[in-house]
Amino acid sequence: MQSNTVLVAGGAGFLGSHLCSALLADGNRIVCVDNLGSGRQSNLEGFRSHDNFQFLDTDIREPAELPPVDEIYHLASRASPADFAEYPLRIALTNTEGTRNLLQHAVECDARLVYASTSEVYGDPEVHPQPESYNGNVNIRGERACYDESKRFGETLTVAYEREYDLDVRTARIFNTYGPRMRPDDGRVIPTFLSQALQNDALTIYGDGSQTRSFCYVDDMVRGLQSLMETDGLQGEAINIGMENEVAIRNLADMIIDLCNADSDLVYEPLPEDDPRKRQPDISKARTLLDWEPEVSLKKGLKQTLEHFRSYERLTLDSSSSADNA
Repeated sequence: MQSNTVLVAGGAGFLGSHLCSALLADGNRIVCVDNLGSGRQSNLEGFRSHDNFQFLDTDIREPAELPPVDEIYHLASRASPADFAEYPLRIALTNTEGTRNLLQHAVECDARLVYASTSEVYGDPEVHPQPESYNGNVNIRGERACYDESKRFGETLTVAYEREYDLDVRTARIFNTYGPRMRPDDGRVIPTFLSQALQNDALTIYGDGSQTRSFCYVDDMVRGLQSLMETDGLQGEAINIGMENEVAIRNLADMIIDLCNADSDLVYEPLPEDDPRKRQPDISKARTLLDWEPEVSLKKGLKQTLEHFRSYERLTLDSSSSADNA
């Protein structure tokens, strides 16, 4: 496999750090760009000292001197619904100004770029499952719009750059992804349920729990992103990457309670504004164009994610005990 110099924007985040690790294992040189707004230095511990790894504490929303690269993965953006109310401008500008800055750098380097879009561009979908041809049903003035709509405009920018500069840019529409290195306070449903179950706290379900999601394990997602980057002939394409098997949120809660052997109840809260009722990708294009589909079952992926959360809990308890005895 050819060795490349690869820029990973958002490389200290949950998904970005797994991607950096996989790219290093393939012999690439990595330039990890992150302002550590939601990314963490601890995510980089396994490879921070690698000879082919460089970390730049840089905010892509601002003009910056970036090194020449062959490939760019744009994964930078807060993606947790918990952040939408607190950081709306930062999120919106990361996916617009930040995207423009990286696209411009790709033009200057003649680099191939993969833009990490999201299933949120489909909003609360009226078509199920969602194919790439579906234009979505998004509330452009809702609390989620800072993320949903800025991702949509980010896609518009990629198309404009592809048309004006003949830039080789591809778009990954990423569906719910989970796995080790997610923050327990991330705000997304799997880390929230695991954290609550490990404490034997009640699991919080919004609405009646009948809304569905499709959860893709992080290793499968990384394979999909790499395949999208490495497959020739996909300039300008947008491709769904995610797990097809959808699960109702209340059923997910029951699975996690059983997995953790927890003594947890369920509590119900009002459904947030614009929360999608259904979410499932049509991955026909990924199968055909990338020869990709998920391999890790939800049950197996949850077990592996649980081990990470248990380790995190042990570290937290040990740190607390050390502080108490200091």
